Amino acid sequence: MAKVEKTDEEWREQLTPEQYQVLRHQATERPFSGKLVENHDDGSYRCAGCGTMLFVSGTKFDSGSGWPSFTEPANNEAVALRSDHSHGTVRTEVVCKACGGHLGHVFDDGPAPTHERYCINSLALEFEPDQAG
Repeated sequence: MAKVEKTDEEWREQLTPEQYQVLRHQATERPFSGKLVENHDDGSYRCAGCGTMLFVSGTKFDSGSGWPSFTEPANNEAVALRSDHSHGTVRTEVVCKACGGHLGHVFDDGPAPTHERYCINSLALEFEPDQAG
């Protein structure tokens, strides 16, 4: 996978201020505030920073958490997992492997078959609907 490297200034120019805070500084959008929480259309979810395909609609589910949730990435090579010790707890951070952008966290309380819940910020994603026909 090709690495995407940009200066901080380039990221600031490309992303909205909110996207910049999430993708480059590990911020988290407020629950139920994201544009993709209630999206149930067929399609793919790409990194808002670099366009890498991350998740597909067939793995999205309503977790009730307030963030888009997926049972697994579209391609395990597209994401990296890191230990996150912020906020007085230990979690597993999910980042885009291509650009290093913070996406969200993964938890082990999802549905079968993976039992994983990739809890991802809407601001870190761009939705691409499937083309009909």
